Amino acid sequence: MYALCLDCGATNVRAMIVDAQGAIISKASEPNATCPGSESPDYHIWDAERILQQLSRCAAKALTGLDPRRVKAVTITTFGVDGAPVDSSGRLLYPVISWKCPRTAAVMRDISRYISQDTLNRISGVGAFAFNTIYKLIWLKENRPDILERAHAWLFISDILAHRLTGIMATDHTMAGTSQLTDLTTGDFSPAILSALGLPRDLFPPLVHAGQPIGTITPAAAARLGLPALAGVPVISAGHDTQFAIFGSGAAENQPVLSSGTWEILMVRSGQARLTPSDYADGATAEFDARPGLYNPGLQWVGSGIIEWVRDVCYASAPYDTMDAEAAAIPPGCDGVRLIPDFLASGDRRGAITGLVLGRTRGHIYRAAMEALTWKLRSRLQRLETIGGFRATNLLLVGGGARNAIWTQMRADILGLPVTVSEVSESTVLGASMYALAGAGLYSSPEAARDAFGITYRTYGPGTQQQAYASLPPAT
Repeated sequence: MYALCLDCGATNVRAMIVDAQGAIISKASEPNATCPGSESPDYHIWDAERILQQLSRCAAKALTGLDPRRVKAVTITTFGVDGAPVDSSGRLLYPVISWKCPRTAAVMRDISRYISQDTLNRISGVGAFAFNTIYKLIWLKENRPDILERAHAWLFISDILAHRLTGIMATDHTMAGTSQLTDLTTGDFSPAILSALGLPRDLFPPLVHAGQPIGTITPAAAARLGLPALAGVPVISAGHDTQFAIFGSGAAENQPVLSSGTWEILMVRSGQARLTPSDYADGATAEFDARPGLYNPGLQWVGSGIIEWVRDVCYASAPYDTMDAEAAAIPPGCDGVRLIPDFLASGDRRGAITGLVLGRTRGHIYRAAMEALTWKLRSRLQRLETIGGFRATNLLLVGGGARNAIWTQMRADILGLPVTVSEVSESTVLGASMYALAGAGLYSSPEAARDAFGITYRTYGPGTQQQAYASLPPAT
């Protein structure tokens, strides 16, 4: 038995066939990219119809040579916040404004004309990011009021794709939780926020939770896919990719997860998300977990993007093996070389490298970058423990940064905690498939599906350099 997962990412759209034991037995992908908006070449939009066509081709290709009648569930996962107004037939009245689009930055700066940012944070739990759904809706309200007046509903991008397959309009709960329009306490759209914006609650179709069926694939949609055998297959809700990456990595409740890539994203599945103004100022946010009643508070900062900058500037894109060998020869503390990782800061704050004297090498700079990012991780984990009301006993690590053994061991030494590396390579797709197979009745719960998938791990315990780091002042 198979689950067909349609994964719409910012750089690629993919279709993957996952069997009931968690093996990805087939996949296909095509590149994805935004298009310029009609109002300005600097604007970014998604072509939802093109994305659907690409996913259809990918699904057909992934199922080549397989029996499509073995597909028992279809699910869709994608990036958060983005969506569009539609008419009663589901036709888009305006293109999907991308999270990459700069048009909403000015809207966020002026949000106090409607409601204070502090009030938004307090009610929604979501941090102030210019790409949030709320700012797209305000932009439309101020620039294209005719569109909102004609709108039957607002659909997030995963909801648009699900509607194309089933003919049913629904709002995925995990997608709604990225919008800054919901109430963290009730789990529904906030009457106070919607009232301040002059938006009706019925603009948003009924909420569906992860693992719940949205509907079944219509014969017409199956024909458009070129896969008539998929008619009648249930489409199971699984919206925002972050939530399913966390679940698919094997994270239990109160187990912090670090997704290490260009950005470091630290999150936890927690029964509490109590954020203060200082938390929001530090970039904290909270979203709905895939399981009702849990939250995903988290923080993010530039991670491997800084490592890649060091590589480009100091190593002329040499192999990482060369960089790692040089860093391994440098002692903890980097002989006084420090890197300040504020590469995106504004005002008086700037990134910097200090302590450079004759005899220091590019290996010092590279190791200093890893150390600085790891000290930042430690401070962010301490903040996350307070927000989520838990005490970390280990850190679960996923993403490209998990492949760097030196950096991973450094994390264990500086945190003073075991760092467990999930060996799941496609945690988002597998997490969504766990919910899909449970939603289709093949497993009693997503957790049962996850147990059957058999996730394996490697663990790095605090080592010989833990004491050396304990004697050093944290790098900031």
